[in-house]
Amino acid sequence: MRLLLTGGSVFCGGGFQPLDIAVSEGRIVSVSPRLPRDGAAVIELNHHFIVPGFVDVHVHLREPGFSYKETIASGPAAAAAGGYTALCAMPNLDPVPDSPDRLQVELEAIRRDARVHVYPYGAITQGEKGEALADMEALAPSVPGFSDDGRGVQSREMMRRAMLLAKKLDRPIVAHCEDESLLTKGWCVHDGEFAKRHGLPGNDPASEWRQVERDIRLVRETGCRYHVCHVSTKESVALIRAAKREGLPVTCETGPHYLCLCDGDLEDDGRFKMNPPIRSAADRDALVEGLLDGTVDCVATDHAPHSAEEKARGLRGSLNGVVGLECAFPVLYTELVKTGKVPLETILNALCVNPRRIFGLPGGTIAEGQPADLTVLDLDHEGIVDPAGFRSLGRATPFAGRRVNAAVCMTLVDGNIVFPEGLKPSENGVIGIIRGCDRPEGGRA
Repeated sequence: MRLLLTGGSVFCGGGFQPLDIAVSEGRIVSVSPRLPRDGAAVIELNHHFIVPGFVDVHVHLREPGFSYKETIASGPAAAAAGGYTALCAMPNLDPVPDSPDRLQVELEAIRRDARVHVYPYGAITQGEKGEALADMEALAPSVPGFSDDGRGVQSREMMRRAMLLAKKLDRPIVAHCEDESLLTKGWCVHDGEFAKRHGLPGNDPASEWRQVERDIRLVRETGCRYHVCHVSTKESVALIRAAKREGLPVTCETGPHYLCLCDGDLEDDGRFKMNPPIRSAADRDALVEGLLDGTVDCVATDHAPHSAEEKARGLRGSLNGVVGLECAFPVLYTELVKTGKVPLETILNALCVNPRRIFGLPGGTIAEGQPADLTVLDLDHEGIVDPAGFRSLGRATPFAGRRVNAAVCMTLVDGNIVFPEGLKPSENGVIGIIRGCDRPEGGRA
């Protein structure tokens, strides 16, 4: 059955145009100012905005091994509600996907339960212990890259060996940069004014940027594609900017919480505890500048759910990690676009276009023949971030209670409506989207 999306503004050619989109058998079959309705299930968009489905290149789905925190059913359900059609899943699991047999456990769960595309990373080292390389060559056909996220690779020689092999395999190294020798025991926040005022052990920014600096030298030596995870410091931004100007194959991501918050916003609550920590206003501003000038390629949530008990011990005792899939776009739009700090097109490139380019994922443009992975947005929706309504099993977000001015209305994966759940248009039926995240009028479970 052909699906017709009509009456919306389509992100195409770097801007928005009033276009209709026809979808059939998982693909976009036509994009035009006016398309015929005959024989189609019609979705009236009422001036909402259609963009390529978002991609998050840094999520923790926790399965296998930690399904009490999140599953490959609940995490992608949260992603669909947040407008994401593709996720790259981190390998700090049990078993760690450091060989094809261990990766197969995760792949089977993805095939069974994921409602969006999920691309699992392979580990860099066996068990993410940093002592011996994973079976990267055997993993390469099934993964978009290699990461030991959760721990930095401490040995320079081990990282050099990994980069040489990743270069041969044409896969990027996706690096959690953290020099453990520079960490204060028991750190819980950025080593800044908030830490000093409250007598809390702080995380030295050098623990991040010193390893970024080391790895960029290794990129220069090996030619490996290198992607820096969750950049949080102004020094890292400067190093990555210089590497790009040099022509090195270096890319990076940062998160909504690093772009929109600083340590002046902290509260003694586990929902503000993550690694790396939320840093200073100067770091935040450098990240925004990096997003504007292209130094920062992607915005990724580092969606890292934990149980309520694990996040209920304040800044000192809670585990590191916050969730973000379901509120990322509304927060980014409200805090950065509505305030005039960042153009909407820049945010969309960081969510839709650049992640696919860097990791070789399909889609990213709305054109005939492309995958029908699409997100529909309401850019005039008043709401509040309410974790109680999240589909994720995790509830800890630093944005809880924040007022937002945008919402995801609908998400399509391979031409199927995966959000709102249970919506199955009948042939020649008309569905009118009226209000933000509300179920579209005429929708049927």
